[in-house]
Amino acid sequence: MSDLSKIVKAYDVRGTVPEQFNETVARALGTAFVEMLRESGDDADRIVTAHDMRESGPGLAAAFARGANSAGVAVINIGLGSTDELYYAAGSLGLPGAMFTASHNPAQYNGIKLCRAGAKPVGQDSGLAVVRRRAEELLSDLNAEADGPSRVEQRDLLADYAAHLRSLVDLSGIRPLKVIVDAGNGMGGYTVPAVLGDQVLPALPLEIVPLYFELDGSFPNHEANPLDPANLVDLQEAIRAQGADIGLAFDGDADRCFVIDEHGDAVSPSAITALVAVRELTKFPGSTIIHNLITSSAVPEIVTEQGGQPVRSRVGHSFIKAEMARTNAVFGGEHSAHYYFRDFWFADTGMLAAMHVLAALGGQERPLSEFAAEYERYSASGEINSTVDDAPSRVAAVRAAFPDADFDQLDGLTARLADGSWFNLRTSNTEPLLRLNVEAVKPDRMAALRDEVLAIVRG
Repeated sequence: MSDLSKIVKAYDVRGTVPEQFNETVARALGTAFVEMLRESGDDADRIVTAHDMRESGPGLAAAFARGANSAGVAVINIGLGSTDELYYAAGSLGLPGAMFTASHNPAQYNGIKLCRAGAKPVGQDSGLAVVRRRAEELLSDLNAEADGPSRVEQRDLLADYAAHLRSLVDLSGIRPLKVIVDAGNGMGGYTVPAVLGDQVLPALPLEIVPLYFELDGSFPNHEANPLDPANLVDLQEAIRAQGADIGLAFDGDADRCFVIDEHGDAVSPSAITALVAVRELTKFPGSTIIHNLITSSAVPEIVTEQGGQPVRSRVGHSFIKAEMARTNAVFGGEHSAHYYFRDFWFADTGMLAAMHVLAALGGQERPLSEFAAEYERYSASGEINSTVDDAPSRVAAVRAAFPDADFDQLDGLTARLADGSWFNLRTSNTEPLLRLNVEAVKPDRMAALRDEVLAIVRG
């Protein structure tokens, strides 16, 4: 247990329970997190914790709290919550936070997403490596401190979180919409009734039809990972059968949201990024919008047309959030359906993005498929993974095959071709994979370019 290299990832902690991640490890990480905050000059006299619906969550969070207490810090535990609810707590209370979740990973996993006060991210280059080293030292010390007095306050922030989101997007005056929501037995089943329903606040002109709202970390219906098309099938069938206006699919910790139109077709996260960007630029003209480098070219085009300033970023929430803070961007979006908002402490929240889509759809009379088509200009492959033995040689071979392309290496290898098509090829941080994304004006050109690059990558 004193080697945490397999569970401390680039942006978070994640591993199987109890083989890799258990309460002993969680306690050490709690102490290490507090010590890292102090060493970096953060004023850490309290931290806030939350956990998702996984069975191991409460025990791991309690152990983490014991470790924080032993380092002299009190803990506010908000209990069950989504990741963006934890970010709300860290932002509104001005406290560092720890969210116990493994997001969309299978049931045997759990993990921690850490943030500083104000929901500022903690990744490998911003404190997580220090947390790992210090936790490993504590786990190797046979004379580690015993638990001290418990200083844990239980607090319920669900209603406050819901009220804050409603203050940012007014849905009270939209036309009535029938909305089917697939929570995948994840935390959307907890937060959607509070934010979009009438559980804690007045009813909105929304008919919410729930799919798999029962909190169950064993995911008995399907994985809570809407990035996989197989996990959208139930929602798509329900939309068609029930004549819904829109469908929403949340991942396990409900920080990502996928949008499905009235025909059961997915609306790309790039289109959602462009749609929300237009709304934010209407409120804040001339503002900066962040997009990662594998979102559609339509995103910077539309942002520029609306008078905004598009800024291209590497993939990953720590890079997006850093660019958001550096540029004071009003909004940022990724191809993976992570959406970031300045008025949400530059943090990501799928719920707020969903509210913007509902407001835009309900503010006019066209169906979602027709409305969203304004933001879909090109044909994209989606992300295609290939297992390779020697990623650098495969990338070099691809580069050599396109001598006339315009290349950059902001994140992996991006090639722009004379006809406006482009592709990005980048390595996985944790697996022997190359990830390919391709976009072109026409579907046949996209398919041809995709197949040409894949043939080289796969030998």
